[in-house]
Amino acid sequence: MTGRMATGHDRNMSENNGSGGKRLLRLRDGRMVAGVCVGLAAYFGVDVNLVRLAFGVFTVFYGLGALMYLLAWVVLPEEGEGGSILESFVGKRRL
Repeated sequence: MTGRMATGHDRNMSENNGSGGKRLLRLRDGRMVAGVCVGLAAYFGVDVNLVRLAFGVFTVFYGLGALMYLLAWVVLPEEGEGGSILESFVGKRRL
């Protein structure tokens, strides 16, 4: 270790979900589309470009990347929001 402080997405790793652990969120800072890749990268502590590359590979070779991204967009809550798009849709349907 060099003794330097970590920078970048590490500052979001302290997101607390009330149980003392970190929470997987779609982040606003560094997003290109919906913040899914940057949120996953921050949660797992990897470079965001690796996550974007993985989604690209899954899209080109398996046809699943775009579907996985859309699913994550709907299921993961956005930073600063109380719930995900799916949670808000289901909540409105119950009223």
